[in-house]
Amino acid sequence: MKLKAKAPKAKLGLPTIVLLCFLCFIAGLFTSTLLSQVSVPQFLSGPRSSSRILESEDEDHRPILPGETGESFIASIPFQVLSWKPRALYFPRFATAEQCESVIKRAKAKLRPSTLALRKGETVESTKGTRTSSGTFISASEDETGVLDIIEQKIARATMLPRDHGEAFNILRYDIGQKYDSHYDAFNPDEYGPQQSQRFASFLLYLSNVEEGGETMFPFENGSNMDIRYDYKKCIGLKVKPRQGDGLLFYSVLPNGTIDQTSLHGSCPVIRGEKWVATKWIRNQEEE
Repeated sequence: MKLKAKAPKAKLGLPTIVLLCFLCFIAGLFTSTLLSQVSVPQFLSGPRSSSRILESEDEDHRPILPGETGESFIASIPFQVLSWKPRALYFPRFATAEQCESVIKRAKAKLRPSTLALRKGETVESTKGTRTSSGTFISASEDETGVLDIIEQKIARATMLPRDHGEAFNILRYDIGQKYDSHYDAFNPDEYGPQQSQRFASFLLYLSNVEEGGETMFPFENGSNMDIRYDYKKCIGLKVKPRQGDGLLFYSVLPNGTIDQTSLHGSCPVIRGEKWVATKWIRNQEEE
């Protein structure tokens, strides 16, 4: 009786063993790397969503108890620093298009040719053509729509200067060719005589877009053009193009109380379109 021959056992060759060891090493390395990036609790419970992380951070930064004149909420007003000389800040989308149109509608029927505060020796005739816009003054209390009240409150938050230090809004319209030559908002007592208070800062809210021209310019920004015989009618230096709803804040007085010479500014001529702007001059003392 013949015995059935046993099948020979398969032997693994050296190359096969080396390949298997290499694959096991790669798998182990991948697994250890994955686990090192995930904490044990997170690995067991699944990844935390970004919304849960944000909620945790918000809970840690809730409003604190304010003082008697403070506010119980956290406000965020985006801005861009345009310059340190002069100190100028740009506030995108500070007001809505509807708010801007409401202010324009309120001012249209009251516009009159803009006037100038005259320096010693100046006359209306000698300054003719310096400021050619038309405008009117409207206080927040006169606006029954409440829009100017909302804007004024927001300006106070952005500047941290009290509302009762601000003059009434000067609503201005510049038609094609109209402009305002370079000037200072602060009044030099040597030129204008003694001042009971000083215009400390200016906030411009652009109420309309302008197709071309109409920029707010700062010819002396960072000391530029101060060592030349500057023509005050030229539109040079840092220029800010009007965009509806955007705001521009600049300070005319330095922290030491003197007038900032780099705060010289003007309004370039409108070339195409129409420019509407609401100006809020803020003083260093309460307005009566």
